[in-house]
Amino acid sequence: MQTNLITMKQIALYGKGGIGKSTTSANLSAALSDQGLDILQIGCDPKRDSTRMLMHGRLIPTVMDLVRERGDRDLTVGDIVFEGYNGIRCVEAGGPEPGVGCAGRGIIATFQILERLGALKGDIILYDVLGDVVCGGFAMPMREGYAEEVYLVTSGELMSLYAANNICKAIKRLSARVKGRCRLAGVICNAKNIENEEELVSDFASRINSRMVAFIPRDPVVQRSELNKMTVIEYAPDSSQAAAYRTLAGSVLENTRLDIPEPLEIDELESLAYEYLKD
Repeated sequence: MQTNLITMKQIALYGKGGIGKSTTSANLSAALSDQGLDILQIGCDPKRDSTRMLMHGRLIPTVMDLVRERGDRDLTVGDIVFEGYNGIRCVEAGGPEPGVGCAGRGIIATFQILERLGALKGDIILYDVLGDVVCGGFAMPMREGYAEEVYLVTSGELMSLYAANNICKAIKRLSARVKGRCRLAGVICNAKNIENEEELVSDFASRINSRMVAFIPRDPVVQRSELNKMTVIEYAPDSSQAAAYRTLAGSVLENTRLDIPEPLEIDELESLAYEYLKD
């Protein structure tokens, strides 16, 4: 058991929509919890599916839905924090009704409520954040110093790398702010079985002044696990895929390298991708 042996780490996973960021987040939390650590995972995407596999398929009420129904002052920790796999505390920020307001406001309100209730605690707080846009509320984990370590989840696909590169621009800009303490902790490759993918993502990470901390292969066991409403860590603990998530968890725990990234220009990024993906 390793609980209470580390200083609280606040980390955020950012990445393009559909890249598998929430799957990676949930399995990372599960692997960390298996080491006896107290984990709080906060889903910062209006889809509210970040914690679903940790909750065995249950879509928990979102903070924003509860605020609309009851107001924020009457909420308790038990209303918004739910216990999932292996004691992982799960929160979903949610967002406004479709077509009304800014989804980022849900993140801002959620953090304020969690702080007021004293619920932002644990060995590791993991923020699972939509990464296609890094403005407004979606940048709040970085902008306000909640997430001190930012991990980029990407594949070797150009649009995924493009989104990761955009997030680097935000990290670099926000790291210069007085309150901004965020740094880039590394790049996670969630593979799509693209030719030379591991080498491409590793090279990308190096060129933005970082490193690839884990390569997560593409494996059908991920879909089987999710069809059974579980993380891979719970459904197939002896699989090679579960081992890959445990390796990621170990890298996150041991990581002390935090960098200010140097994002690429678009033509540099395209040239890099072409170098590895050309026929």
